[in-house]
Amino acid sequence: MNEDKVRVAITQGDTNGIGYEIIFKTFQDPAMFEVCVPIIYGAPKVAAYHIKEINLAASFNLIHSASEAVEGKLNLVSCIDEEVKVDFGHPTKESGNASFMALEKAITEYKDGLFDVLVTAPICKSAIQNDIFRFPGHTEYLQKCLADNGQEALMILMNDLMRVALVTIHVPIREVAYAVTFDNIKKKIQLLQHSLLVDFRVSAPRIAVLALNPHAGDCGLIGKEEQEIIKPAIEDAVNSGIQCFGPYPADGFFGDASYRHFDAVLAMYHDQGLAPFKALSMSDGVNYTAGLPLVRTSPDHGTAYDIAGKGIADESSFRHAIYSAIDIFRCRRDYKKASANPLRNEYQNRKD
Repeated sequence: MNEDKVRVAITQGDTNGIGYEIIFKTFQDPAMFEVCVPIIYGAPKVAAYHIKEINLAASFNLIHSASEAVEGKLNLVSCIDEEVKVDFGHPTKESGNASFMALEKAITEYKDGLFDVLVTAPICKSAIQNDIFRFPGHTEYLQKCLADNGQEALMILMNDLMRVALVTIHVPIREVAYAVTFDNIKKKIQLLQHSLLVDFRVSAPRIAVLALNPHAGDCGLIGKEEQEIIKPAIEDAVNSGIQCFGPYPADGFFGDASYRHFDAVLAMYHDQGLAPFKALSMSDGVNYTAGLPLVRTSPDHGTAYDIAGKGIADESSFRHAIYSAIDIFRCRRDYKKASANPLRNEYQNRKD
């Protein structure tokens, strides 16, 4: 297999959503096969049903493992033996179980070294729940399965406009303030800094940190988290050599496009960062899970049950997710090569 072509694993997502539609639409473009070897983890009968019902110009190469993947074809690893009923637009136990089985098979084959990056189609977080998957989303599950030495994952939403990372992810609003701690913010700043350096080749990252409260607490009048937690975490990051600024009131920060002056933004909670991100640019957004040994991306939208089976889903975000995963994989590979044989200290000292 051509080493320049990245092996891209793709999980089918919820089988009653738009997962297969955006996957097949993406690979209708022959140029996609020039940069990667796609490997879908899913159910062949479900895939064929989607092709027929939505009238998609698509086909796939059925295999039993990613080790059998063929270049120039859309490969599909069969993960499910039993019949799966497709009911477009409705979350069911069957569709949730199908999405879980595909994800579990992909994780197993990643540990066997059979692919390079993972792109996940959208799941229904309530339908996928079972005795093993008791998580609010992909990010937390992948962190449990793949994180090294207790390393935490970091959710980053990104496109050409900005990168937005989150201190807390799928946490109820009433619990956010308790989760916004000095240590948590410090860890996320460090993770974001590392990802910008290694995954995105940003040589001197500039990070903006958002406030938790309206008007950044207004000097303690509307909350003291900024003064007692967020500012000290920023100062600690600055003292360690990270270019970190804030905390900025979220409304004004996005309203006057201040994000254009930074390489990334760290938001305190999910909707604080993602609502303006998606409002400004929805079609090309990508969800990236930083901090894991596996490069994992996904489109920045959900199952889109309201349009499932209608053939009108936009695959742009999914295509960008694939391109982003490939770019990050190559950046990591190049960074590893560049830092493999650093100069010994005595040579650096002589130069100084």
